[in-house]
Amino acid sequence: MIKPNLTGVIVPATTPFNADGEIDYAAVPLQIDWLINNGVHGIAVGGSTGEGHTLGPNEHLQLVETTVAAADGRVPVIAGIITDSTREAIRRGRLVKDSGVVALQVTPVHYLFKPTEEATIEHFRSVTQETQMPVIIYNVVPWSYIEPELLCRLMQEVPGVIGVKQSAGDMKLFADLMIMANPGDLIFSAVDALLYSCYALGAHGAIAAILAAAPGPSVALWQATVARESDKALDLHQRLLRLWNAINGDNLPACTKYAQTLQQIPAGLPRKPMTVPQPSQQAAIRSALEELHLI
Repeated sequence: MIKPNLTGVIVPATTPFNADGEIDYAAVPLQIDWLINNGVHGIAVGGSTGEGHTLGPNEHLQLVETTVAAADGRVPVIAGIITDSTREAIRRGRLVKDSGVVALQVTPVHYLFKPTEEATIEHFRSVTQETQMPVIIYNVVPWSYIEPELLCRLMQEVPGVIGVKQSAGDMKLFADLMIMANPGDLIFSAVDALLYSCYALGAHGAIAAILAAAPGPSVALWQATVARESDKALDLHQRLLRLWNAINGDNLPACTKYAQTLQQIPAGLPRKPMTVPQPSQQAAIRSALEELHLI
């Protein structure tokens, strides 16, 4: 199992649905080209921003294959897997294994019942062993949230677990994870409101919805932080934060798509029952994009 070289701005692509709720596969390459032309370092497909929880196995596979073909080796692609059983996570991982993705981004279970620590370790061990694919843990599920100590155990005890996408607004948890993790562990931030702070703490990059709404400024923020251009990084952080405040909500994927649509990207509709942005959301998103000079 080869550990991929992943760092920087890895964008969770949105999934374009038409009015009938079907995936518009023809629109996918247009978004991928736009993201890559804005300098992103990788793409994740089928995650929560991509409404991966709504995708069936076959359409998930076709979406992954379409994305990999569109990327055409220019940047690495990660396949998101959001399921509620070890069996289904393995099934989906096996389906996409030969598609050209470099890793899987796998959530803990997201339904009501929380597994024990040992069951969680066995879940990720089984996924990596049965798929023979590197796994990044997507630490996002509130009632199955994995504490830094267990995340570090997983990265140390399960060879195929190569890193974590840490999602939550608690910077203490992020900071604890950064000092507990081994230097070779890949820690990506999904703390959209505080990416600058996460980068300063040593994050290897980000996989976060804000990146899909404003890829150019997001890349510029990463570059400014790496170059230690603090004034430029702070300015970008503040303007991106206003955009995050505009898109964040229960219909975050729909708001992210609206931001893309305003930038002439055919992002499509959300899959029901998710709703399109309300007029007040639309106005706030438009204003934030104008401040970023994107429209």
